Amino acid sequence: MIEAYQIVESNAPWIFTLFAFVIGAVVGSFLNVCIYRIPENRSVIAPGSACACGQPIPFYRNIPIISWILLQGRAACCELKFSIRYPLVELITALLFAACWLQFDPVPALLGMLFCAILLCATFIDLDHMIIPDRFSIGGMVIGVLLACLFPVLHSVESSIPLLASIESGLVAVLGAFVGSGLVYWIAVLGEVIFRKPAMGEGDVKFIGCIGAFCGWQGAVFAMFGGALIGTFVLLPWILALRIRSALKKNVSDVEERLDAAGQVPFGPMLALAAILYYLGLSEYVDAYFNQVAELFSPAAGSAVGR
Repeated sequence: MIEAYQIVESNAPWIFTLFAFVIGAVVGSFLNVCIYRIPENRSVIAPGSACACGQPIPFYRNIPIISWILLQGRAACCELKFSIRYPLVELITALLFAACWLQFDPVPALLGMLFCAILLCATFIDLDHMIIPDRFSIGGMVIGVLLACLFPVLHSVESSIPLLASIESGLVAVLGAFVGSGLVYWIAVLGEVIFRKPAMGEGDVKFIGCIGAFCGWQGAVFAMFGGALIGTFVLLPWILALRIRSALKKNVSDVEERLDAAGQVPFGPMLALAAILYYLGLSEYVDAYFNQVAELFSPAAGSAVGR
């Protein structure tokens, strides 16, 4: 089996990348079901997919991405419009799965695919309902710790003694979960004191614990501040546009209402995007930066400066 994989990988590496893309699209279709049903406490298994008019959707009209394009975004049974978000989630998932396969060896690639699936579900549920269900935050954190123990490669831990590698990797995951959650918790507390209103939800605190379990404490810290930076670039243009509109229309009440709504933006999607960026390519640079900072404060560095 391994030899066959190596032969195919050496002669036609694109086959496995294409396979990862297709699997990602299929998983993305399932994620759409999870995003829609989980907040309503409905089963994601049964009943099967159905149109808004109540008609079941046959499997040949439920092909990820392709069906939406062929049907031009409309249901075949009643011609109701389907949201473009359905193929968008499928496409994003497919691209992330392919990126994981291209970036990593098989085992960390599969772990990364699971991590991306958790992040995507939490992201779109947070966008819709301003909540992150515990099954993705707390559940994701538990899964991350367990996978770190079972597959030390998740945190690049190597040892000639497998048990020691598992313990070290598990400790990295636990530390990442606690550092990430603790950091966000105290930032939320300080923000509430300063702004006299909740600055961050409890779901975000638990969610970054999940990120820390998969990415370690460096990834959790990066997700926190990287997410804040992403949020700044997303929110500032929106707020600026509202202020320009208010100056032109002089409709103060409408603008105040929109500004208040703009202030209630889910932070989960920004944390998720920063976590994906870290996991898929920035971890090497972020970790190197933290190592350099640690060296500056190490006793050896201090003695060298003294000399």
